[in-house]
Amino acid sequence: MSQLTITHRDAATGPVLEIVGDLDYASAPDLRQVIDTLVLTDEHLLLLDLAGLKYCDSSGLTALLAARNLATEHGARIALTAVPDNTARILSLTGLDQVLTTYPDTSTATTLRPASP
Repeated sequence: MSQLTITHRDAATGPVLEIVGDLDYASAPDLRQVIDTLVLTDEHLLLLDLAGLKYCDSSGLTALLAARNLATEHGARIALTAVPDNTARILSLTGLDQVLTTYPDTSTATTLRPASP
């Protein structure tokens, strides 16, 4: 298992969280804790950069949905970037690919903002 590392930075469109390692039962609370500290507005696009994500279980999916819920509560948008193939497959199998917007990379996401929910 790979330890989870979350790096927060700001882009012109809003916060970017770079998530590296395993997002699982043990580490999902760490992501939720970081998400709960974010200040979001209706002008923001919250990006979760998953380029370094090694593994994601159902607890990880729940944490991603918690991020979506927080963004929605504040009128912000959310998108996942650089989703690894194994995680993209899980999102597709669970139907979450229909509720979580994805982009190939952060640069594309900050250039082409997703439509409002």
